[in-house]
Formats: sequence, C-alpha cells, structure tokens
Amino acid sequence: MGYRVVVAGATGNVGREMLNILAEREFPVDEIAALASRKSLGTACSFGDKTVMTKDLDTFDFTGWDIALFAIGSEATAKYAPRAAKAGCVVIDNSSLYRYDPDVPLVVPEVNAEAVEGYAKKNIIANPNCSTAQMVVALKPLHDRATIKRVVVSTYQSVSGAGKDGMDELWDQTKGMYVPGQEREAAKFTKQIAFNVIPHIDKFMDDGSTKEEWKMVAETKKIMDTRIKVTATCVRVPVFVGHSEAINIEFEEFLDEDEAREILRIAPGILVVDKREDGGYVTPVECVGDYATFISRIRQDSTIENGLNLWCVSDNLRKGAALNAVQIAETLGNRVLKKG
Repeated sequence: MGYRVVVAGATGNVGREMLNILAEREFPVDEIAALASRKSLGTACSFGDKTVMTKDLDTFDFTGWDIALFAIGSEATAKYAPRAAKAGCVVIDNSSLYRYDPDVPLVVPEVNAEAVEGYAKKNIIANPNCSTAQMVVALKPLHDRATIKRVVVSTYQSVSGAGKDGMDELWDQTKGMYVPGQEREAAKFTKQIAFNVIPHIDKFMDDGSTKEEWKMVAETKKIMDTRIKVTATCVRVPVFVGHSEAINIEFEEFLDEDEAREILRIAPGILVVDKREDGGYVTPVECVGDYATFISRIRQDSTIENGLNLWCVSDNLRKGAALNAVQIAETLGNRVLKKG
C-alpha cells in the first residue's frame, strides 16, 4: 500500500522536478495529483512514464490525501497549506513561510531526520532555503567530529533560484548581446545578469545584509546548532542551474584536511571530487541533474586556528528544493506514516 500524493505548483521549475524525482526514486505512490493555478489548468505534466493533467489548486479537496509537496510561494502557501493540513494531509512546503515557525520542523534528512517527528503540531514540515540545504549537508559530518564555531560563506547562486523569469532574463540578455534588436533591460534582477554578478539576493535588511544572507544564518542554527556563528555574502551569477559556495569553517578542535576529506567521502548525500590538478573539482554545469552535494578544494586555513576551506556545489532545483522535499516525504513515511 502506497501514498496518495499531491504536488502543488506542478507546472513550475521545482514542481516539475518534484514529479520527476518522485518517479525516479520510486516513491510508493498509489495516486498522484498535480495542482496548479487556474491559468495553468489542464497542463500536461510528466510523472515517470505517465502523463497527468493539472487540477485547480483553488478548488481541490485535500481530504483523504496523505502528503502534499508545495512549490507555490509564500503568499499562496499561506492560503492553501492550512487548508490541506486541516484536511489531514501533511504539507511539505518549499517556501520560506513556515521555516522560522517554532512549531514547524525545518528538515534536511541527512542532517536532522529525527525532526520530522515534530510535524504533528501543524501538520506541516518546512524545506530550507536552497543555499542552506547544500551547506548543512557538508557541515554536519564535520561538526559531529570537531564542533563548528563559525562559518564564513560566499555563495554563487544560479538564476534558476529566481524561477523561470530569472532563467528567461539571463537567456534573453545573453542573446541581446549578439542579436541587434533583442536587447533586454533588467526586470527580474536589479542589474544586468548576463556576463555579470550581482551581490544582492532578496530584500535588504536594516543591518545591511540581505534576506537571503539572513536565511542562511537563521536556518543553519535551527537545523544544526544554535551556537554556530554564520556570516554570508550571497551573489547571483550568470549560471542557469547549480549553486556554488566557498565555505570557510572554524572548529573548536583541530581537524586535518585529510581526515575531513575521508569524513566527507563516507557522509550521506556527498560526493568528494578533490584532485589538486586542472579540472580536479566540480563546477555547477557538472552537477545538474545529480542528487549529490559535491565537495572539492578541501584545504587547511592557516590564517585561523582550527580552520578549513572547501568548495560546495549542488543542483539547487534538486537538493536545494525538490529532492530535499521528496527526501522529507521518504523520511516521514519511514519514521511516522509507515505505508508502502
């Protein structure tokens, strides 16, 4: 016996990936419902070797459905998630709406799988920010060994993190550089993204950081350890899919780079590609479509006591969003619901 599963936002980048990954990982689905807004009603979506037609999110009855994966943004989630949860359907939400709610677990299964058991307070589980998800997967096994004091991270985030409009803007601006009459001004982003980098993701806050940077701080503390100090600089780069991060870590105890490399090699969800030669590291274009979080450039930082540097790359539409949501569903099924 399997689950009756809903994917809300099935026509978007993340929603389509959720459907793909549910099929790829052979999640025990007895019945699938693909939901979208009225303007996308009847759109065909792929689910393995099947085609499912979207239904209207606004009129959908969640009664009798087991799990709903939400990829519809905070505003729509605020309206529909409580409705689904009240009907007895467990919501796994990809928006930022519930991430900081103390009654809603924020889960990365490789890091804090046990947290799913707190879902029952609101019948909702939150999926973290894409840049946080891949970072904590890398940090957790190292933290377990040597206890992390402080993290300094610079992110290089692809335009797919801003949705289809962000991807379209990069594509159109790139074409416009070479095709007269096809120039496109910045609309989704604050400045030109083609052949450029923008040190600004989400809104600015009073202390000068952006909301994206604040999310990495708050979410790392909630998922891993409130004592870890985190400072982040988040940058949008002209890459279609795949987030990269340069991470500097300061530990309570000394951790040799060779030991760190071996710890990461056997850690769940991680692939280490770390050769000190031309091309001996992973870049965003190579991680697209993969489940893993890739770690490269592991090396001692001699400027601080007990320091390491590493390079972290992952497909943000997968581990940063859709894959993590499906992994949460798998964890929920194994630990709590126990069907299939």
